[in-house]
Formats: sequence, structure tokens, C-alpha cells
Amino acid sequence: MNLFSLDNKVAIVTGAAGLLGRQHCLALAEAGANVVLADLDENKCALIASSLGTRHLGVGIDVTNHGSIKTAKEKILERYGRIDVLVNNAAINDMFENPLLAGTQSMFEHYPLEMWDQSWKVNVSGVFLCSQVLGAVMAEQGSGSIINIASTYGMVAPDQHIYKNKAGEQTFYKSPAYPVTKSAVIGFTKFLAAYWGNKNVRVNSLSPGGVENSQDEFFKNNYSAKTLLGRMASADDYKGAIVFLASEASAYMTGANLVVDGGWTAI
Repeated sequence: MNLFSLDNKVAIVTGAAGLLGRQHCLALAEAGANVVLADLDENKCALIASSLGTRHLGVGIDVTNHGSIKTAKEKILERYGRIDVLVNNAAINDMFENPLLAGTQSMFEHYPLEMWDQSWKVNVSGVFLCSQVLGAVMAEQGSGSIINIASTYGMVAPDQHIYKNKAGEQTFYKSPAYPVTKSAVIGFTKFLAAYWGNKNVRVNSLSPGGVENSQDEFFKNNYSAKTLLGRMASADDYKGAIVFLASEASAYMTGANLVVDGGWTAI
């Protein structure tokens, strides 16, 4: 079990205040890491960090801003002196303000270029910038693990039928930005793994399936019917995968995409 230990390691999680971000932080903390919770709201991150224990740190970070990431890096190095794990978790998943209009606004024919551009900025450029600024510290010290959170939708196209209600009405379309940007994350993971392999920096992606989070019952039923395990994921179903990728348990693994999706992509 020592292979899974993260004692004295310093792990950064972006998008730490979100549903899965909090679980990633909890998993790393339970494995012994000093966790840096990074998100736009520094006060919220600090509050969550304190709930995990005194050795953890909350920092404000805008993953689309090079200067913001550099400032966070300086705070982290001043506190801990090193960086061992980076979880690039921050991402945008399209939300439409008016549910009654979502079915129309989310159609590819009507999808706004502004939403496409913003998703690329956060989901892809954010991963690029955090890896460039924070990952470079790992390359300089000659060790580290970068975990890029991708998605099953980075591997397969969305099934638009699961967004139909019992009356057969299309309440929503999964728009193009999320699948395409998550596919790009998987491609970037392979690039960076090859680029920093000689620096002993491992770079892998994790492709989770859909997480149950108060969705409409028809959607949960539709989604669950497509998985081999017959359910959506719980928010804590990815804790083991995060610790595995962060720790020496995956020491000979790089450039890979770990799929944890209840069997969604198996058939």
C-alpha cells in the first residue's frame, strides 16, 4: 500500500471548489498529500482547505491568465518549496440560463461562437497554461505527475437521445464545445507525456463518466441504461483513480487515458 502513499507530496487541483474538484482534493489529502486548492474564489478555496486540515492551502487562480497562474506558483513554492502533482480539473460544461430555451439554444445550428471560444479558453488553454507554468517546476526538479481531466465525450460522440424526456421531447443537446475540447485534452496529454518523459514527469488523462448531481429523473434513467453497471457515477467514484495516477502505483504509466465510466464506452 506504500505505493499509493502521497506523504509529503504537494498536489495542486484546479477547479477545486467544484463537485469533482472537492473530491479530488479529499482523495489526495487522505493519501497524505499537502493539497493546494485552486479556483477563482480564493476565500472559498481557503475555507475548503481549512476543513481538510492545517497543512493544506487555498489559492485564487484564473487558469486562462498566465500572470494569475504565475502568482499562484510563487505562493505555493514559498509555502512548500516544490510541486509534485497537478490535477488540471477546471473546465466549463455548457449551461443555459432558461431551461425552456435550452433545447433550441444548444442545437449546433444555433450554438453561439462566444460559448465555443470560452470553452476552448478554459478547457484547453487553461490546461496548457497550468501545465506550462506549474508543470515546468516538476520538469526542473526531475519528477512529477500531471493528471488532465478529460471525459468519455472526448472519446465518443454524445448520444443526444439521452436528453429526451418521457414525452420524446429534446430538452437539450450536448453542444460541440465540451466533447471537442475534451478530445483536445487527451491529445495534449500525449504530447506532453512525450515531451517531458525524459524529465521523469508523467502525464496522463482521466476520462470520467457522468456524475449524478440532481439531474432530472428521465435523464438519470436514460444515462444509467447505457452503462454496464446500470447507474451514473457518485461524486466519490473517482477518488481511487486520482490517487493511483498521482502516486507511485502508476510509476510506469504515462501518455495514457484512464477510463472510469461504468462501462459507458465498452459497447
